[in-house]
Amino acid sequence: MEIIRRNRKMNQPHTESQPKNTKLLIQKDLKKNWFVYLMALPVIAWFLVFCYGPMWGVMIAFKDFKPLLGFGASEWVGFKHFIDFFEGPYFWRVVKNTLMLNVWAIAFGFTAPIILALMLNEVKSSKFKRTVQTITYMPHFISLVVVCGIIHIFTADEGIITQILQAITGKDYSSLLGYASFFRPIYTFSGIWQSIGWDSIIYLAAMSSVDPALYEAADMDGIGRVKKMWHITLPQISPVIIILFIFAVGGLMASGYEKIILLYNPLTYETADVIASYVYRRGLREASLSYSAAVGLVSSVVNFGLLWLTNYIVKRRSEVSLW
Repeated sequence: MEIIRRNRKMNQPHTESQPKNTKLLIQKDLKKNWFVYLMALPVIAWFLVFCYGPMWGVMIAFKDFKPLLGFGASEWVGFKHFIDFFEGPYFWRVVKNTLMLNVWAIAFGFTAPIILALMLNEVKSSKFKRTVQTITYMPHFISLVVVCGIIHIFTADEGIITQILQAITGKDYSSLLGYASFFRPIYTFSGIWQSIGWDSIIYLAAMSSVDPALYEAADMDGIGRVKKMWHITLPQISPVIIILFIFAVGGLMASGYEKIILLYNPLTYETADVIASYVYRRGLREASLSYSAAVGLVSSVVNFGLLWLTNYIVKRRSEVSLW
């Protein structure tokens, strides 16, 4: 019996020494890579101060916030602002417009950089390829205010886009930004023009890592360029496409308010007014801070739900996911 007891003690894991070993490993790693951790501190501090720190201010969505009273003294109203938003006259309009603009962006704006990257990947002339890349990259570095100014000029009464549209349709148009039906195409395709080159960089980088032996084998089998793109290039870069698609779907309820505010007007509210612009008007122009915080919180929660759901579906059907 004594021998059995000794064997049991010898076979037991040394649980007490494991934390000590882990602590020593951490200390050793900190001592060895202290400069790397030091460089990471400003990044961590930035996220803590500007991303996570302001989160506690979301409590004003559940209060009748008065700036003079502050967070603590303002009256709690519970879900009053959320109910007002859901029952308000603009709820369906802003939700529908936000979804439609982002669906347009995914349908056209998400696929356009992939197509451009596939086309550039097939170009043999490096000079022509660099020229096209430079031209398509340039709009990304133009200020958004300047871009919106260009759009206003091109879509004015005598603007080039207005003149082309009049020549094609035979109808007389005033400023195109005064028509609600034209806002979504103008917003979407101007966004594609501004970002298509920059967004294609990540796909070109992914294509550069594809094994050339796959293309050589396809050439030996007499496979054409289109089939090589479809059966080799796209499957090889599909993990990148899937990850970016998950992020795109996770932002369906979010639209950049800056560009919309610079382009829309009361005549186009029917199709242009989105959640972000509605929050801007109610929060800053009408000083309804608690109401706008509630609307923004709803948008963030829905976006997180869409992100989680999309990631879950993709994970079930493929090996690629965010977590």
